[in-house]
Amino acid sequence: MKGKLIIISAPSGTGKTSIIKNLINYGLDLAFSVSATSRKPRTKERNGIDYHFLEHSDFMKKVQNNEFLEWEEVYDGTCYGTLKSEVERLTNQGKNVIFDVDVVGGINIKNIYGERALTIFIRPPSIAELKRRLTMRNTDTPETIEKRLAKAEHELTFENQFDITIVNDDLLSSSLEIKDIIANFLK
Repeated sequence: MKGKLIIISAPSGTGKTSIIKNLINYGLDLAFSVSATSRKPRTKERNGIDYHFLEHSDFMKKVQNNEFLEWEEVYDGTCYGTLKSEVERLTNQGKNVIFDVDVVGGINIKNIYGERALTIFIRPPSIAELKRRLTMRNTDTPETIEKRLAKAEHELTFENQFDITIVNDDLLSSSLEIKDIIANFLK
């Protein structure tokens, strides 16, 4: 029996990666789908663990060869995508796959897998709080933060296309709430 898919999407800085790390540690038997990206690794990120880091030209070759389930140029020159081979390998083993993808990617995966997929949208308590979080993580320039905030405002307009929305005003309680939702979906 093929596994199910759990798609977690949110604007950058909302806490989705931290929530997913918590979910994986909760014993839900979830396999993480490692996305591919054309951006450079941040401090402590590892190839094949956090992302499959590809040169932009290699990423585009994979696009031309139809190797992605979904992909998007999220920022100018920076692409993210989900490799078909990664998802099929895991689901063919009967594993339930959890995704950390952008909003459009999450919708695209749901459209392909239908009822086998659960989409969860995580929203920040406010744009002001999102700006504070992006500034505090100290990984982006002020210009990049402004781009991320503008993109976040746009991404919030897609919220109604997701099965469930969670406001992440507290990381632990949001993680536990999503854990219960996923456990019910996997039954």
